[in-house]
Amino acid sequence: MDHNELVARNVRRLRRERGFSIGELARRSGVSKQTLSKVEQGDGNPTVETLSALCKALDVALRQLLTEWGSAVYVQRLSDGQWREHDGRSERVLDQTYGSGYVHTLVMRLERGNRSAPVPGHSLGTLHHVYVISGKLRTGPVEEQVELSAGDFARFPGDVPHQHTCISDSVVAHVVTTIPQAHQFGAATK
Repeated sequence: MDHNELVARNVRRLRRERGFSIGELARRSGVSKQTLSKVEQGDGNPTVETLSALCKALDVALRQLLTEWGSAVYVQRLSDGQWREHDGRSERVLDQTYGSGYVHTLVMRLERGNRSAPVPGHSLGTLHHVYVISGKLRTGPVEEQVELSAGDFARFPGDVPHQHTCISDSVVAHVVTTIPQAHQFGAATK
């Protein structure tokens, strides 16, 4: 695990959640914009003092910068996919997730210029898995969109605001949404 990239993702996410520009977070934390920019790009090697100042400005505990929260965007390009022969058929594994919950699967079609309105985040831990069948699609968290072509696959957190936009004449994509099952607890009985 690359700790600098983990800190970079968390600082970027927390800053955006609070609506702070890099300049605003620099002002609030006393960390220079240049240092903050390096931290957010994963290029910096921040000191404990820098992390502490960022935590104070973001109003979070240090562990929130050093712990994986949610899921990073994962992209598998057509050229990177590997087909394997299995029981007389060819398979291309796109992704694997573990756990229990609900799975919602659909095929989505959009025409040029069509975009979904930004969708508010779903329940905590939700993931979207998008495989482009034809055309080109811009998709993902509003602040971290990726462009996909036919044969490309992406997985991204669905518990943050996200959006889909057609960037070709039309696009057809297979979308699978996984939603963790929340255990319900009833009233305690004696």
